[in-house]
Amino acid sequence: MTFSSAVKDELIRVTPDVRHCKLAEILAIVYFIGTISLAETNEMSLRITTEHSGLARKYFTLVKKTFNINTDVVISNSALIKHKHLYSVSIIDDTGAREVLKAVKLFKNQEPVDGLYLGSNSVLINSCCKKAFLRGAFLSAGSITDPEKSYHLEIVCNTMEDALFMKELMGDLSLYPKITTRKKSYVVYVKDSEQISLALGLMEATTSLMKFENIRILKGMRNDVNRKVNCEAANINKTVLASLSQLEDIQLIKDKMGLDKLTSNLEAVANARLRAPHASLDELGKMIEPQLTKSGVNHRLRKLSSIADKLREK
Repeated sequence: MTFSSAVKDELIRVTPDVRHCKLAEILAIVYFIGTISLAETNEMSLRITTEHSGLARKYFTLVKKTFNINTDVVISNSALIKHKHLYSVSIIDDTGAREVLKAVKLFKNQEPVDGLYLGSNSVLINSCCKKAFLRGAFLSAGSITDPEKSYHLEIVCNTMEDALFMKELMGDLSLYPKITTRKKSYVVYVKDSEQISLALGLMEATTSLMKFENIRILKGMRNDVNRKVNCEAANINKTVLASLSQLEDIQLIKDKMGLDKLTSNLEAVANARLRAPHASLDELGKMIEPQLTKSGVNHRLRKLSSIADKLREK
């Protein structure tokens, strides 16, 4: 099971305690995956279709508990994906369909609302209802990447207006997503790990949130260790290259003029480096009498380098 599926399976079991939050979650499900049909007799029906059996079951339960309305459930084979089922939950009773649509404010003046800007929907006034709507939207049109691979949570919208609304609603919940296009869809997404963690908490995916945080902590520790190892490796590499350059300079001085022609301080450092090619500056300083500091050794090695450069010019 993917991480996204595990999150959704957990959210399926989250049921709002109060009616207004139930309506908000029903609104999200109907808005994202619902279809309103009007017969020639002017009778209305409402159907949601999903590949997730758990979501179909949750919608069925929410409608039953909130309105005490009977629904028809139909399972069919997907025309696009082999061995994949589609689950349809329909309210074919005209009175029931109109009651649900009125309750979630998708019905006005005896007609279904067309092209409604969700920001004006009075169902979504309370913060708790916005959280319930976010949960319903994620269940209907969202996904989350396995945090072991990368951090990415998204909700796919059909129009830019819907995407802008989702961005605004998530902003009200202290989430700050971005919008991108994918084929004919508009994707509202979050890539920041802390923001995704917050989103999981807002949707009440407690177990998934704990797993996400554990992975995030372990990844952070691994990254810290890798950074330290890489830094140490870079320092070692830098030290080795510097040592090779110093040995080359000292050998040139030895061949061209002899180390005994140097001042006693420079000769002592040169001999120390020849005896210990891989020693650090601190270690070289302790090999000399009297002992030198790291900066003192470095200063003398630079003088030796300058002498070698002058010999090369000659």
